[in-house]
Amino acid sequence: MHLPAIFRFPSFLLMVALAFSVTPVAAPSAFAASEIKIVVNNQAITSVDIARRVAFLRLQRAGGNLGEKARDQLVEEALKGQEAARIRALASDAEVDASFERFAKSNNLSASQLTQVLNQAGVTPKHFKRYIQVQMSWGRVVQALGGGGSGMSTQDLVSKMLERGSDKPSTTEYILQQVIFVVPANKRSNATINARKREADQLRGRYQGCDNAASVIGDLRDVTLRQLGRIMQPQLPPDWKPLIEKTKEGSATPTRITDRGVEFIVICSAKTVSDDKAAEMVFRSENDEAGESEAAKKHLAELRKRAVIANK
Repeated sequence: MHLPAIFRFPSFLLMVALAFSVTPVAAPSAFAASEIKIVVNNQAITSVDIARRVAFLRLQRAGGNLGEKARDQLVEEALKGQEAARIRALASDAEVDASFERFAKSNNLSASQLTQVLNQAGVTPKHFKRYIQVQMSWGRVVQALGGGGSGMSTQDLVSKMLERGSDKPSTTEYILQQVIFVVPANKRSNATINARKREADQLRGRYQGCDNAASVIGDLRDVTLRQLGRIMQPQLPPDWKPLIEKTKEGSATPTRITDRGVEFIVICSAKTVSDDKAAEMVFRSENDEAGESEAAKKHLAELRKRAVIANK
């Protein structure tokens, strides 16, 4: 089964962990008064859809113009969903619900906890399930067109690498902790942020590994400690990756100011691993950026060319 990119890259586990303590998002005005913004072959994309996709992109720590990215993704997904429905390859609600449950479980969450994360982030389970449905369905369309490397099993990926003469690659496996000096949105000011940053920097200096983290944090006010667990190097989110890679085992990254307050990540351990799972992570990170097969890209381009797309 072809899986969406967010499933193929387990960095979303880290994204969920980083987002789980997020302050609930206030509903934007678009939610209260939904307006049709785009029509794709008579299928409406509303301001609510766009707002939720922007929230989804924020959850993934995407950069750039999120509004434009949201619009582009939703138009593309509308085309993919319509084509899947045309050839009767659309994933059923039961399949989507089962995938949602498996995804939650694979990220050490219950379905209700994942629902809470998505609601707090302003995404909603309904929007995420539609995303899952389109990605699952488009995978079937791709398979009908001849498939692509992104649907291969781990062993197939490793075999392909060995066939092309490459040694099985190694990568770094991290065990990480995240420390957040929380700054509520209604108390956010330069003075408050600077004060919290000084506190965070002082704490970093007292860190001596992860075992005594709870005692070091002690009774500090509004400080959250999260165990992020094992993360492969290719799974690291882009905004943290350079800092983590430059930080020695047992030390903490420099602090970063985020939408939650001031944060840093502690490198509990970092070791080199070389096995099928490492090979899969490296191979996918190197090759999946190329996206779908050329046939799938060409087919999507044809669908877009023939489509009637109206921007309101």
